[in-house]
Amino acid sequence: MLWLSEVMIQNPEMENFEQLKDELKKRAAAGELFFRMDVKPQFGDTPADWEDKLEAAFTSRQ
Repeated sequence: MLWLSEVMIQNPEMENFEQLKDELKKRAAAGELFFRMDVKPQFGDTPADWEDKLEAAFTSRQ
């Protein structure tokens, strides 16, 4: 199980929402199957529909 808070803690160099989406795509491509959003990303560019966008990034595996 991949937790959003875990991804953010492990990647403190991330500066924006796009980098977070890219990291989730990498994790999915590496074989992660399940993803949980336990925190809201605190980036200035985090959109209102952030949950949908992160889920789409994780499930797209591209």
